[in-house]
Amino acid sequence: MQLMQLEMFVAVVEAGSVRVAAERVFRTQPAVSIAIRKLEDEISTPLFDRSRLHGFRLTSAGQILYDYATRLLRLLNEATSAVANFSELGTGRLRIGANESLSTHLLPLVIRAFLESHSEIRIEVRCGSSAGLLSELKDRKLDLVFITALPKGRAAAAEMELEVLMRDQLVLITGPQHRFAGQGRVRLRDLDGERLVLVDASLLWRRKMAETFGKSMTPLRRTVENAPIEAIKKLVAMGLGIGFVPLMSVTEEKARGELATIMVEGFHPEQSVYVAKSRSAQSDAAKAFVEVARTIGASWPKIKRWKVRQEHPPVQRKEGMIRNTQACIQVI
Repeated sequence: MQLMQLEMFVAVVEAGSVRVAAERVFRTQPAVSIAIRKLEDEISTPLFDRSRLHGFRLTSAGQILYDYATRLLRLLNEATSAVANFSELGTGRLRIGANESLSTHLLPLVIRAFLESHSEIRIEVRCGSSAGLLSELKDRKLDLVFITALPKGRAAAAEMELEVLMRDQLVLITGPQHRFAGQGRVRLRDLDGERLVLVDASLLWRRKMAETFGKSMTPLRRTVENAPIEAIKKLVAMGLGIGFVPLMSVTEEKARGELATIMVEGFHPEQSVYVAKSRSAQSDAAKAFVEVARTIGASWPKIKRWKVRQEHPPVQRKEGMIRNTQACIQVI
């Protein structure tokens, strides 16, 4: 059973005439008649009721084949159109996946910049977990995925390309009236007794937080747990506690004075922001989108790292006293 035979069969059904169908598919009438007979021989049953009374009325088997044939031909047309659009930046679509913070704060900036030059591209955005999005990328249900968590296992990583776009870090946020606001930095032990609004316990940053606080013997006073990042920001702005969020997610609220960001000495975990791509051929639209994302990532404010460094100035003697070595904290 060949697609050309199905195309001629569908043409006969819809035209109601072998002559008209032959004109429609640019074949001779004998060629169309032969194609129909071959189809009937292959399935061993008539496709049309050929009595003069009914003309080209379909039999039950013919109706079933017609339904499937039209679906196949429609898929063929969609595939042809998709391939034609693959290398044309002026048309087509992009299917983008991103996790919560990236879909809210990074992706809109990339989309806006991309559409300024490629306004005819239709973009579909899907938000979800890194594991779920990467699975959809593997199944070719997505073209690009923006994530902050790497896939587990070499096999998974081997099926895709991963590119680091930028680095982000976790910061402490408080309301503008909180006693920490305006300090710039605090120590871990300063958080003792503070009410904390926390993200999902399964996230890497949350696990690092628990480990760091445990080592410093600073108990975590949990007020709200497993909250989305946007919920954490709103709860903190209401004065219901303090919380840790990615720096990327709070730049607008900080600029408006709604939240304050504070570095915590000894606790400043960082993470990379990745774009994941299939190792198979990519459309020009996908390549252009990644290039815009690179530009946005390169222009993002660089993160700050707090560290304690021991300085050893020359020993000075004054009135019999020796000045001690001092420890200073620097921002680099």
